[in-house]
Amino acid sequence: MNSRERIDHAMHHRLPDRVPVMCQLALGHYFLNTDVPPHEIWFTSDGFARAAVELQRRYRFDGVLLNLPGRPADLLDQVANIEPTADGTRLTWKNGFVTLFPPDDNPQYTPADPTQPQRGDFDSVDPDRLDLLDELPGYLWNTYHVPWLDGTTERGVLSGVPAYFLRTLDAVRDLVGDEVSVHGEVFSPFTHFMELFGYESALMNLIMDGGKAHAILDRLTEGCVVWAQAQARHGADVVLISSAFAGAPFASRRIYQEFVVPYERRVTDAIRAEGVPVYTHSCGSIGDRLDLMVETGTMGIDTLDPPPLGDGDLAAAKRDFGDKLFTKGNLNAVAMLAMKTKEEVVDYVSGVLRTGMPGGGYILSTSCSVSPKMQPWKLELLTPLAEELGRY
Repeated sequence: MNSRERIDHAMHHRLPDRVPVMCQLALGHYFLNTDVPPHEIWFTSDGFARAAVELQRRYRFDGVLLNLPGRPADLLDQVANIEPTADGTRLTWKNGFVTLFPPDDNPQYTPADPTQPQRGDFDSVDPDRLDLLDELPGYLWNTYHVPWLDGTTERGVLSGVPAYFLRTLDAVRDLVGDEVSVHGEVFSPFTHFMELFGYESALMNLIMDGGKAHAILDRLTEGCVVWAQAQARHGADVVLISSAFAGAPFASRRIYQEFVVPYERRVTDAIRAEGVPVYTHSCGSIGDRLDLMVETGTMGIDTLDPPPLGDGDLAAAKRDFGDKLFTKGNLNAVAMLAMKTKEEVVDYVSGVLRTGMPGGGYILSTSCSVSPKMQPWKLELLTPLAEELGRY
């Protein structure tokens, strides 16, 4: 059984030959552990594809997650200067934007005009006229990881996917062929809402004017569906909905039920209509809303953060929802950072593996992203353990 088949079996609750292994890597982990320059990983389709596949092969993961959309082929031609600094690599763009790449973390941008609004103003936004999104580099950076987009939006919402958005998917597929599971990603409508207004303002306005919040979420969902369907139609084996800000105590169960469930349901329905599996990434404490996650139509949950990161109980999740949701995660990636010996890692991972594997429907993975400074030798232990202890 190859890696692609192995993950597909787990996601459809069929027994694979062994438990699949696949972790989501922080971009800083790519920066530190590949030879591809960080600005090429972030701003070129081929650069990210090379880095992602290099580490997928090194760790023998069964899948690879594409958490950056493709880029225009000539994007770096718009850079006026690249220089090393004490804080990292600094890119100065011809339009005056500046991007700083720390050696081990996501880059930060500085707009050419510091007075330009970075986020939307809830009171003045017209849900039917979201043109302002095109002029909010803070929102664009946090949802598409670029300070501006070229030719992709209509009234501020993604209305069609330009060819360059899919270049990374093509580049990765060229490298891995049909043997490895390739996962696309789309941010949830709720994440777009949070990034549009900033977290504090967004949460306050859900309470202050729920009607308007629903109208904006309705419009934002349109763009999420367009991007998700494009990946499914272009050959992604799976699409992940990143819904990182929908866990407790950040968002209550009531907030989740009212402002997350109906909009994520539209996205999952659109993906599943293409015949492609879909699963959901949510950080933090989600133990009180697993039943609501089922209502979104998702097929699986990632990352099921264990205490103290969240309240994820892998055994309970499998007992109560194992017939409805596959699970991916539950390894405490923060605790693993502090482990000093191979024996510590093997003992810890083995316990989680034994809990997750019975009956299938489990993918061995860290909770949330592997941190930039996670020691590679620890990740190199995961697949051999699955081969030894995770066979069905």
